Amino acid sequence: MSSHSARYVLAIDQGTTSTRAIVFDHSGGIVSAGQLEHDQILPRAGWVEHDATQIWANVRETVAQALARADLSAAGLAAVGITNQRETTVVWDRRTGEPVCPAIVWQDTRTQAICDQLAGAAGPDKYKDVCGLPLATYFSGPKIRWILDHVPGARERARAGDLLFGNTDSWLIWNMTGGPDGGVHLTDVTNASRTMLMNLRTLTWDEAICDDMGIPVAMLPRIESSSQVYGHGRPRGLLSGVPIAGDLGDQQAATFGQACFTAGAAKNTYGTGCFMLINTGHEVVRSGHGLLTTMAYQIGRQPPVYALEGSIAVTGSLVQWLRDNLGMIRTAAEVEALAATVDDNGGAYIVPAFSGLFAPYWRPDARGALVGLTRYVNAGHIARAALEATAYQTRDVMDAMVADAAGQQLSLTELKVDGGMTANETLMQFQADILGVPVVRPRVAETTALGAAYAAGIAVGFWSGEQDVTGNWAADRRWEPRLDSAERDRLLRQWHKAVAKTLDWVDEDTA
Repeated sequence: MSSHSARYVLAIDQGTTSTRAIVFDHSGGIVSAGQLEHDQILPRAGWVEHDATQIWANVRETVAQALARADLSAAGLAAVGITNQRETTVVWDRRTGEPVCPAIVWQDTRTQAICDQLAGAAGPDKYKDVCGLPLATYFSGPKIRWILDHVPGARERARAGDLLFGNTDSWLIWNMTGGPDGGVHLTDVTNASRTMLMNLRTLTWDEAICDDMGIPVAMLPRIESSSQVYGHGRPRGLLSGVPIAGDLGDQQAATFGQACFTAGAAKNTYGTGCFMLINTGHEVVRSGHGLLTTMAYQIGRQPPVYALEGSIAVTGSLVQWLRDNLGMIRTAAEVEALAATVDDNGGAYIVPAFSGLFAPYWRPDARGALVGLTRYVNAGHIARAALEATAYQTRDVMDAMVADAAGQQLSLTELKVDGGMTANETLMQFQADILGVPVVRPRVAETTALGAAYAAGIAVGFWSGEQDVTGNWAADRRWEPRLDSAERDRLLRQWHKAVAKTLDWVDEDTA
């Protein structure tokens, strides 16, 4: 431990819509927090951008808020852990620290043409055996390529070694450890596994894929484990001298915070999108059902742990759409009360394929649909259909996981859940009903930040290892399935009919 007075660990959770800084104590309890939203920049259809400079400013401000609210200084912190929105791509100048363009967010679909071109005759699974991922707009590699192709002079500067790439974890660690003045340029295995550029077995950048994508390896961060001391807070910063010792992509951090340390343990995080991970142990499990093979975590020099992941693009953001685009509710929390005015969905289904369908379909040509409408359907039914869409999409991913993991003898006995939407009791009960297994919410809902804190704390000896995480984990609420199997099957059949209506929408003249 860094000092006898260091009784806390700080986690920085740099998410898609906001940045949070949370101080945790040894029991995994929240001591204080700060949070700030950042701008969602939508310059064209399908484009989603963030201002990386604004995000870095927000990190400093949220850290100040969290420390002030706990009456803490850097001396009270044993370590700092980082967790981040994955795949969101920042390219910056190593001498000035200035980004060369806005960060391209994971939801952004502008790289579809690049993905199609790279796939060629081999198809979208061209690199899947090496990196575990299909060619999709979701991942960082094609986004880096887009920046090098479209920002004047970027390719030449990258070749000369003047530009650096990182997801937001690398951007923050570089700035926190000194920026242009000695900042360390690195990432962890979980974030690296989301770029399409890392070999899952060797945990190194794959030069052949980088070459295909036209990305100089020199601009990529060094790959480290998820739990080790990477560097220390810069001398004049708020976190001066504090070890920065944990780094996990947000979904992997939540898996860690949920203590999913055994093969077959699974969690689902309900946020802007939904992300379900199942631990597959030290095995790289190939998906034949539209899932991603990804890193779960690596602690120090221990063998890496792998996972299968199902990514659902639109869940919480569908509720925001009801609020912001349709004006059906004033706050996101109101959706539950509106949904509770009816007993079922009235035959209406929403498939929120706003930017295509993610796992297990991977159909960029799909677009959202509201189907099954009759004059009987009212706002309550639509609100309920919006919540149910999240549960149905999760069931689709679970079915794919069970099919993929059959060879490993893995089966899902319960689903651990976290994220903002788990406060919605109606949704959680329906989730248990449609899955047919219990759904369990932990006492500390901020599992993403907590996972990053644990990884950092383990690296400096604040916690002794996974057993401390498991010991601290406690259930807050458990939902048992109540739906009979015939009704569950009927609802799922209707859902799959609705999904079929969304496909083949985008063609040349609508793209």
